[in-house]
Amino acid sequence: MKRIGVFTSGGDAPGMNACIRAVVRGAVYHGIEVYGIRRGYNGMINGEMSKMDSHSVSNIVQRGGTILKSARSKEFMTPEGRKKAYANLMDLGIEGLVAIGGNGTFTGAMIFGNEYGIPTVGAPGTIDNDLYGTDYTIGFDTAVNTALDAIDRIRDTASSHDRIFFIEVMGRDSGYIAVQSGIAGGAELVMVPEVLTPISEVVETLKQGWSRSKSSSIIIVAEGDEEGSAQEVADKIKRQVSEDADIRVTTLGHTQRGGPPSAYDRILASRLGLGALEGLMAGQKNVMAGIINNDLVYTPFEDTIRLPKPINEDLLRMVKILSV
Repeated sequence: MKRIGVFTSGGDAPGMNACIRAVVRGAVYHGIEVYGIRRGYNGMINGEMSKMDSHSVSNIVQRGGTILKSARSKEFMTPEGRKKAYANLMDLGIEGLVAIGGNGTFTGAMIFGNEYGIPTVGAPGTIDNDLYGTDYTIGFDTAVNTALDAIDRIRDTASSHDRIFFIEVMGRDSGYIAVQSGIAGGAELVMVPEVLTPISEVVETLKQGWSRSKSSSIIIVAEGDEEGSAQEVADKIKRQVSEDADIRVTTLGHTQRGGPPSAYDRILASRLGLGALEGLMAGQKNVMAGIINNDLVYTPFEDTIRLPKPINEDLLRMVKILSV
């Protein structure tokens, strides 16, 4: 393999730049030309591709976001869009791809590979940590620490004013951020999509706290929880508790995606970027590079996309036990 392309797609995640850097510098080390594809699959269709070298990725390991930009492409979901993308890759002589992203990114790469035979190896870049085939995804650790910093600050004001705060974190289909930031932040309760937590249980948790003279509480709500958003949950709770209860809601939103990546994410992204490149060189295709038990592994895109990644039940137990 003499020439490859690298791109980021879908939601950005802290550490993507470190991953791009590892792919580019790894390619230079191995004598392979590498082209950066801007704006994901849209850039592939529109020919936004340029050659990269070691200097192209200088001073980016500490930066959040992605220097290659990111986008979701409706056109790539059509056969006509993928045909354009293939033609542009062939014009440049690109023989393989490293795709940095999540479920949608890998779904597109799998379809593209099956249609045109271009080998692709993925690196898992998503703050949700919801991809089967790796213990942690790029950006997750930073997102948890960003959420935790906000929770610590809100805890101070909640305690000062004897308030109940419902804090919404990202996780439309996954409660990993909610659970880990909740444990680290000493939350009284965590609500996640994977486990139904009825409003009655939330009310009972608050009442038990009041019976122990607990004057403030923090409830973490993943955005995809079955009872609704943090605001919707708070509204339901207000109807079932004393009017004297001072209830507030904070939605952390996209702050969790930005900011400098943690040391852990920089190292993880570097391992996965180099692992994806060297997997491509070794003949891997339609797979995602991941780290399981500190070992580099490759998981077929089909499994990564299809198989669930359940939350460790011990973590859910910890939330309940440690909030007593």
